[in-house]
Amino acid sequence: MKTVYHPAASRGHANHGWLNTHHTFSFASYYDPQRMQFGALRVLNDDEVVAGRGFGSHPHDNMEIISLPLEGDLEHRDSMGNTTVIREGDIQVMSAGTGVVHSEKNKNLDRAVKFLQIWVFPKERGVEPRYDQIHLDAGAERGRWQVVAAPEPRDGAVWLHQDAYFSITRAERGQALDYPLHQSGHGVYLFVLEGSAEVDGHSLGRRDGLGITETETFRLVAGAEGARVLAMEVPMTVG
Repeated sequence: MKTVYHPAASRGHANHGWLNTHHTFSFASYYDPQRMQFGALRVLNDDEVVAGRGFGSHPHDNMEIISLPLEGDLEHRDSMGNTTVIREGDIQVMSAGTGVVHSEKNKNLDRAVKFLQIWVFPKERGVEPRYDQIHLDAGAERGRWQVVAAPEPRDGAVWLHQDAYFSITRAERGQALDYPLHQSGHGVYLFVLEGSAEVDGHSLGRRDGLGITETETFRLVAGAEGARVLAMEVPMTVG
């Protein structure tokens, strides 16, 4: 098993006043040639948007864009005619495909919204744009890996135009969870949402990341305060 460790403090950071953001991989003005992507995982942005502000209309194409709210409410509008609000406990995917224009705004006027925006390269270019959003079963992630995004439609998950699997767990103090990879040759990028954990001798804290390759399985052990962890399993080759 090979690993690459990205401490939270090593991420790119920009504070635009209305947006406070951290970039795990190169994005916008943050550039590190050693951190361009992890296989098909291209972007992992940890965003906080102040009350009433947001991203104006802007275009995307040929990318799977996943939004995972952590606090607050995020309003989404797009050129496919969707106007929705995604909240803590939801997950959203937008397959940009041949091209889509969208905007994202903090729905609330009295508090910030915090969310992860994640980009994954698609398996096939030029697909028809598509939107999907579901509310997750918080109880299903306790003590197990709950799949929340997958390559095919399934209950409790959004689906992606890529052989990728996103899973979330909420583990109690000292609990050990094995993660068997879904496909040989894949890698898994772990991102600690809350708490702490240990994997392969690495002690991981809040917002730390760990890329794992060349294995069929690994074990995560939750730290003293427990852990909530997002696992993003993706192909390691693109194109």
